[in-house]
Amino acid sequence: MKFTNLAGLPENEFEVLEKELAKLKLLGQVLAWAGAQPKGVCLPQIVAEVVTQDEFTHDVVIPYKDFFLVFDTT
Repeated sequence: MKFTNLAGLPENEFEVLEKELAKLKLLGQVLAWAGAQPKGVCLPQIVAEVVTQDEFTHDVVIPYKDFFLVFDTT
């Protein structure tokens, strides 16, 4: 899985998040992870938007702290 720090997080904070997200392989795992975050880390609706790229590929946008995590799913 490829991670890109477009939010400009400090390197140590990005490495911790990257290590945590690397364990997630399926969209269901991502949603379970987001739902298990402490209150205020992820917004209550968990998924802010699903952007359809084509009939097989979607980007799932999850609000996380002061930025968004975007997961490319097929």
